[in-house]
Amino acid sequence: METESEPYVRLASLRQLHQVMADMNTARSLADTLQTVADGVVQALGYELACVNLVRPDGDLVVAAFAGNPAAEALITGRVGSRESWERRLGMGEHWGDLVFIPHTEGWVLDDDDVPQWYTDGPAPRFEDEWHPSDRLFAPMYTPAAPGGGSCGELIGVLSVDRPRNGRHPGAWGREALQMYAFQAAIAISNARLRANMQRALVRLEREQQALRASEESFRQAFEYAPSGMAIAEMGGDQHGRILRTNDALCRLLGRPASAMRRYSFSDLVHPEDISTLLRTSAEGGRAELRLGRRDGTYLWVSMRNSVVADAADGPRFLLTHVEDIEERKRRELQLAHRASHDSLTGLPNSAELRARLSSRLCQRPTGELESVDAAYGHPAFAASGDGFDFRPVNQTFDGYDHHVHTVTPESERDDGTKGLAVLFCDLDGFKSINDRFGHNAGDAVLIEVARRLSRAVRDGDTVARLGGDEFVVLADGLGRADAQDLAVRLRNEIIQPIRVDGRAMRVGGSFGIGWAHCGMTADEVLKSADERMYVEKRSRPKQHRRAG
Repeated sequence: METESEPYVRLASLRQLHQVMADMNTARSLADTLQTVADGVVQALGYELACVNLVRPDGDLVVAAFAGNPAAEALITGRVGSRESWERRLGMGEHWGDLVFIPHTEGWVLDDDDVPQWYTDGPAPRFEDEWHPSDRLFAPMYTPAAPGGGSCGELIGVLSVDRPRNGRHPGAWGREALQMYAFQAAIAISNARLRANMQRALVRLEREQQALRASEESFRQAFEYAPSGMAIAEMGGDQHGRILRTNDALCRLLGRPASAMRRYSFSDLVHPEDISTLLRTSAEGGRAELRLGRRDGTYLWVSMRNSVVADAADGPRFLLTHVEDIEERKRRELQLAHRASHDSLTGLPNSAELRARLSSRLCQRPTGELESVDAAYGHPAFAASGDGFDFRPVNQTFDGYDHHVHTVTPESERDDGTKGLAVLFCDLDGFKSINDRFGHNAGDAVLIEVARRLSRAVRDGDTVARLGGDEFVVLADGLGRADAQDLAVRLRNEIIQPIRVDGRAMRVGGSFGIGWAHCGMTADEVLKSADERMYVEKRSRPKQHRRAG
């Protein structure tokens, strides 16, 4: 570009400068932009050599692009100059606006610093504004200043130029053109960096989205094809626990289609006795064992494990529920528990279970006036169970007694209306002779039939237990003395009926002792009392009449 004829500038030069600036702002990458900046100095501003020194993240400046001399380009491209050396250069010499000119007469002090350079010596200038080979001209490039932030922003690089084609120092127009070019180059480089950062961010985002899609697909497949039940349920709000999604395994497990499952929450499906367990598990996450209802009305034991899936911003969002069928294990556990508490031969509650049920009715606190049954408490003393009958403790309160219904004893031999817990101790008469004559298999068959007859003759809620050998105990609540005696007669009449074993008719009798349980006694004391009354009754009857009753 001509610089000696201000203010006249050829229109072709302006067009060339405009095209170079347009090329700077349309380069496809940061590297292309930097090279375009260097090439533009040579093509449009009238210099033979141009170098772009770019500030690195550590603050030093690297030669990022070079134009005008392939040999010099190969020599210094990629080399680094320290920030300290560059600040020294930009702080000395003559300042032409934002440009820095260091004449050859001062530049010798820079020969030993670490800034890459290609300068050579030459003869002294023949006229005042002649360019010397060791003259240095720098155009700092700054980011655009923020509003109110001063005339320039942060230094992002420095343009080094050399060898003006006309051999002279640039005039006012040349200096202004180089300064404007450096300003536009800074904008182009900043934009190129921004585009590069955006492209990297887009690539990273696309990779993350691909990874997320792959993760979601993996989760979908793991969820859908898991061999055990899986569900996603809402957490919090009015729809807490509502099922949003289920897999095929859970639908098969409960015998319900997926469309129907979405109409329920787990609280609609869980057994009423397991509601508290479900709510605790849903609120806190974790694992619990409970029963879920199937479509056919039956309940299935499952292990339910809840994971609370949380959103960092909004808090808990939903529950991921894993449901595993444990029906077979539960069945085995119940069988083991039943075997531990029941007689293996007759299936009746055994001695330990009998004492546990009896103890659950007896408080050991000394009592004054006995409390009567308060129906408002709603704690029945007995309830039917799967194996026959079961006691349920009625004194399960904070102090152990406030809701306890005291067990009382009828006051006298006459029927005064008092009802109590009768304990009938039964010892079979003539059983030993059956074992001796016909063997233990026949004796076992007799014991099984006696157990069946006793269980058939009592009320729902009463307990029939086998203590061992040929001894049985019946617990019957809510009886007066006359009622207990009638029960003993009825049970004896059931026992003495002939029992057929292997085609033979066998008969046994039964001696009954009636004891009464009341609070303040232990289970062993109650059983001992009934046992003693049984022996009194057995001795009071002639031996030949015991089987006939």
